[in-house]
Amino acid sequence: MPSSQRIFVDTIKKYCAAHNITVELRSDGWLIVMQRGSNRHFALGYDVGLNSAIAHRIANDKSATAEVLQLSGVACVPHTIFLNPRLNQYIPPDGSWEAMLALLDRHPKGVVVKPNEGTSGKSVFRVKTKSALESAVNRVFASSASLAISPLLDIEDEVRVVLIDDVAAVVYRKDRPFVLGDGKQSLFELALGFLHLKRRSTILPAMIEDLGKAELDAIVPRGERRVLNWHHNLESGATPVLLDRGEMYNACVQLAIQAAHAIGIRFASIDVVRAGANWKILEINSGVMMESLNKHHPDLVYATYSAALDKVFG
Repeated sequence: MPSSQRIFVDTIKKYCAAHNITVELRSDGWLIVMQRGSNRHFALGYDVGLNSAIAHRIANDKSATAEVLQLSGVACVPHTIFLNPRLNQYIPPDGSWEAMLALLDRHPKGVVVKPNEGTSGKSVFRVKTKSALESAVNRVFASSASLAISPLLDIEDEVRVVLIDDVAAVVYRKDRPFVLGDGKQSLFELALGFLHLKRRSTILPAMIEDLGKAELDAIVPRGERRVLNWHHNLESGATPVLLDRGEMYNACVQLAIQAAHAIGIRFASIDVVRAGANWKILEINSGVMMESLNKHHPDLVYATYSAALDKVFG
């Protein structure tokens, strides 16, 4: 999708038209110039300009985010950074491979390997063996200057909180698609029957890569629940379910606000996960991307971006 066709761009154009603000798209819509009178403001990517440069950089760095949160006493999923071998002048003389293996040994259930920077949810690999670790590391380093390794958690719930100056504008749970076994069909057959044609191209490729042939071909016992994707991203097939105020809502919003205070960020989408009884911060995104959410709740997306732009224009 060209940048100029993003929902983010359309929302800013709509907001500016309603508030007597001129808007000009540059770099195919990746840079947006907004001006009212002598006041000029910019939006770049999915950043409307509310956050400081250092808050933006910390949020964009998964390892740095975890370090700051741990320093501040905010519960989070640890992320350890490793630099691409191309940056060998910054790498310890004994290299990184042994340290990566040590992390895998420390977490027998497995680890997650992902680019240290970025918010796309792509090139994220679940790793349980040394050979899988080597493959994942090579694939991430093929396109990234650094990667982060975190422990693989049995995440029961993942909630996204979009904050604007400590106010929760959007709070939703990411529900992954699942099937129930009938004791007759394999997991792959159940998935084909469950998924609408439009969703197959989104979910099946990741499902095949994650699970492997043996698990896909195995008959699922009657009544047994199986999720089709370990990723919680909406782009990977999860469905957003807005949360009503209550215990889960309050716990996630409170933790998200603590995290935002820790890195000094004003406008962000913050992912909070529950593994067992404990809620933890998974990631903080300074570029608030809501393309997938817009398919389900366009009015909420417009209201959220509008509230952020109200802050920008005072």
